[in-house]
Amino acid sequence: MSPTIHIGGLQAFSSIDYPGELAAVVFLQGCPWRCGYCHNPELQSRQAEVYMDWPQLEAFLQQRRGLLDAVVFSGGEPTLQPSLVQALQSIQAMGFKTGLHSAGCYPERLAAALPHLNWVGLDIKALPQDYPALTTTPRSGKAAWVSLQLLLASPSAHEIRITLDPSLFEQERLPRLLQALHQAGVNNLALQQLNPPPADPQGQQKAQLQRLLNDFSGQFSQLILRGP
Repeated sequence: MSPTIHIGGLQAFSSIDYPGELAAVVFLQGCPWRCGYCHNPELQSRQAEVYMDWPQLEAFLQQRRGLLDAVVFSGGEPTLQPSLVQALQSIQAMGFKTGLHSAGCYPERLAAALPHLNWVGLDIKALPQDYPALTTTPRSGKAAWVSLQLLLASPSAHEIRITLDPSLFEQERLPRLLQALHQAGVNNLALQQLNPPPADPQGQQKAQLQRLLNDFSGQFSQLILRGP
């Protein structure tokens, strides 16, 4: 039986969505959170038209065997899909490595998927108490930080990412977040700038970022700034 997943889009070739590998990116429809800076808002609704079904995706990937190294599930929030584990198993059976982009909305579903994932990019948006203002969803911070601990305890290769929402530059939120991630055991961290970046006429945010990169570079194995 084919996995039942709602595919909202497909990027046939990517060199940046799975570190060091050539990948196809499958965008899964639906997300429970409503972050104001979401870069894929068209994937938020669970009711959108299906882009392709699983047999069509499988046929596409069969034609790419030997050309692609990996398949990455992105979104939306991929762990919303009830058949994600079955889909990952099918991808691995075709000989591809598996990757996932997730915000950690569903820790139990992430835990079930981790044994079938070679690499995970996990978005941590803020300290737990600051999440509801970003996601408009109660208890979303707890879910994301439980997912972080599950990922750190797993053997899956991973990267933790912070999207540089303007609110992080208020009240020392960003340095407190970096410190909390270091204390949690994060080693690979990417700071992702919004596209387009928010207005910064005095260059204050740019200066703060540079100071943080200097101050925290020794606390992480990898700390990078990824820009638009």
